[in-house]
Amino acid sequence: MRRTPHALLAATAALAAAVVAPSPPAGAAAAAPASAAYYLQSATTGLNAADIQGAVEQRRPKGDEDRQQWNLRPSGSSYVLESTDATGTCLGRSGDRARTVACASADAAWDITATGADDRYTLKVPGTDRHLTLAPKPPGANYPAQLAIGAPGALASWYLTPVTPATGPMPPEDRRTLDQVTFLTAHNAYANGVDGGFAPPFVNLVPNQSRGITQQLADGVRGFMLDIHQTPDGAILCHNSCTLVGRPVALWVDLQRIVDFLKTRPDQFVTVFLEDYVDPGVLRAELARVNGLDDVLYRPDRTGVRENGWPRLADLIAADDRLLIFTDHSRSADQSAGLTRDTFGVMYQREWTVENHWSMGPGIGSSDWSCYSRWYDANTNIPLTRTEPGFRPLFVMNHFRDVPITATVRTDNAKLADRARRFCLPAARKKPNFLAVDHYDLGDTGSAVNALNSHTYP
Repeated sequence: MRRTPHALLAATAALAAAVVAPSPPAGAAAAAPASAAYYLQSATTGLNAADIQGAVEQRRPKGDEDRQQWNLRPSGSSYVLESTDATGTCLGRSGDRARTVACASADAAWDITATGADDRYTLKVPGTDRHLTLAPKPPGANYPAQLAIGAPGALASWYLTPVTPATGPMPPEDRRTLDQVTFLTAHNAYANGVDGGFAPPFVNLVPNQSRGITQQLADGVRGFMLDIHQTPDGAILCHNSCTLVGRPVALWVDLQRIVDFLKTRPDQFVTVFLEDYVDPGVLRAELARVNGLDDVLYRPDRTGVRENGWPRLADLIAADDRLLIFTDHSRSADQSAGLTRDTFGVMYQREWTVENHWSMGPGIGSSDWSCYSRWYDANTNIPLTRTEPGFRPLFVMNHFRDVPITATVRTDNAKLADRARRFCLPAARKKPNFLAVDHYDLGDTGSAVNALNSHTYP
């Protein structure tokens, strides 16, 4: 795997670099972007067009690997997209399939037109009504990898995402909206071996964190990922199951720690993510045990966020709306049970966030830095690039492996800013709002958070 050495100053400078390129030629397809290096991303899946030995397929976004970067430049009254990995080779077509071809070939030319919807484009074969598109999705499967040449429509909608994006300065603290801010987030924050047991004895030997919730708060952690399971005692924090777990911690205990912290720090905002295996009635009863929860609970569903975007963080703090709780549970399952979690203030994560796949691989050995949606499979399609009119979901960036081996975590966390910049930010077309890591105290994760909080990504 090719990786550039992690250097915070270099990463920050690259993030701040603006794309400067010549304007498109007179007579070219209207509103095409400037000449530069781009990722060509499906607006349907969020996956990138990649040159795979001559075939052009949609693949998981992978930065400067996997032949996914294309230099856009004018060619007569049209455009070509030349591979950055193979000079003279361009994205083109052969029959009804996308292929790489010689850039001088007529089959490499495209009319590129903005659709007027959220920075999306179409790529059309000149003089025809044939477009670069996804093949239709077979029942019970993902969209095929091979890109096609076919009819216009939703599947023929693409983002041209700059490899080196233009960025802006971070607004003053009293002007920053919630979606402009990045928070350090502890993956499996409860699995720390300090506050209590979290797994059967053998698994208990490999905690995801080495400090308790109270210390995590003191150290600047502002996002907490918690797994909850149902027992006769209520919602308990355990990994996979609570069977054989000694001294498990109840959810309300850790939430009380967070609420108590917020009471002493009225300038702070915290988000909780629940990996949620309990009935909604059990969760409601658990939350009712937390003293002062209603005083700080933030309800974006009641404040017009879907229509108007995320509010300023300073306004949330002034209103004492400072604790946001998400569940990964299904709304449809709760509707079948007759009680939805948002009626008592727990938001459905898939409605308010996007999130990349949760694992970079096993605890040792090589890792997979590709950044693609956690919610992309045969039954669910929520691309990292998802946006809605007036609303951009918050982006949860997972950066951890299956097993938190300390030496590996230290190395991975040292590369957190680099992965965010080169892989995940362009994959989502937005800045990560939550950097979720194991052992947040290793690898200088705070510097990665500070680097992202130094700029905006429009």
